[in-house]
Amino acid sequence: MKNKRLLVVISLIMIYLTGTFIYEKLNRSSDDSATGSSKQMVSVGVLQYVSHPALDDIYRGIKEGLKEAGLEEGKNLTIHFQNGQADQSKLATMSQQLVQADPMVLIGIATPAAQSLANVTNSIPLVLGAVTDPVGAGLVKSLKEPSGHITGVSDQPPVEAQIKLTSEILPKAKKVGILYASSEDNSKYQVSQAEAAIKKQGMTSVKYAVPSTNEIAQTVQVMSQKVDVIYIPLDNTIANAMQTVVKEANKAKIPVIPSVDSMVEQGGLATIGINQYDLGVQSGKMAAALALGKEKPETTPVYVFDKGDIIINEQQANQLGIIIPDSIKSRAKVVLKKMQPQTKKEEDK
Repeated sequence: MKNKRLLVVISLIMIYLTGTFIYEKLNRSSDDSATGSSKQMVSVGVLQYVSHPALDDIYRGIKEGLKEAGLEEGKNLTIHFQNGQADQSKLATMSQQLVQADPMVLIGIATPAAQSLANVTNSIPLVLGAVTDPVGAGLVKSLKEPSGHITGVSDQPPVEAQIKLTSEILPKAKKVGILYASSEDNSKYQVSQAEAAIKKQGMTSVKYAVPSTNEIAQTVQVMSQKVDVIYIPLDNTIANAMQTVVKEANKAKIPVIPSVDSMVEQGGLATIGINQYDLGVQSGKMAAALALGKEKPETTPVYVFDKGDIIINEQQANQLGIIIPDSIKSRAKVVLKKMQPQTKKEEDK
């Protein structure tokens, strides 16, 4: 009799445990179905043109933008990152490698990187991370209607406002030297804008194009004897050698007006620029929306920032004996009192 009761108890326990197991399994399956999209592993390919503070800030911003959109490395995101270091042959090879990794979306940081990626795929969604003139670069049909697999964020700066700021800070300046790389399409677009803006302010302009970083130091030395101020458009080649530009310009007490906030930190006098980190955040959010199927590239307009911030380098102004008007200081978002320290390699140049 006792054995029968024991068997009954054991049977009841087994039935209870089996039922509990089945219930929990079904419940987990239901939860997984409900949250499947958030647990899906997303793969993103990123190609950066070259290393310098502005583009590095953009890449950091991209990761933050992806995170804000719910995609985080180590959880539900894998980032395949490549840096071409301004080598066109490397960009081509790296673009192929990124496409072969079969990501859900690609991001090209700077025009040459975006163009390289566009050359190897016409199906994977491609986000432009800092492309000044997407239409002129042949990447999209129009900013409002890209009509292809490419969209993204333009880093088009307020060139006219930058030149106006230059004339306000340096009212005695008559001749502006425009320093840019002849190999970069995005720079050429801004050079024409700058020429028109300089003329509008009653100044004259002289263009100085360099084929590579090897000629920058000598070119700046020549410019410094002929111009009152140097203007630098959004140019990756020049940005990569900003310390060299500043070093040579400082010898002749010639101020440098760049187009990017990080270049002011490196010794530029002032600018009205788009925050590069914020630009990256916006690129990351767009990439996440495309990867998760929430948006389509052909119907997603290219994002263009409608205004920038005044950034001035007070230490550089003091070094050059330039007084920044209080009217400009009061409008500035950032007043830099200490420049970024040079690396040992930069000091030895």
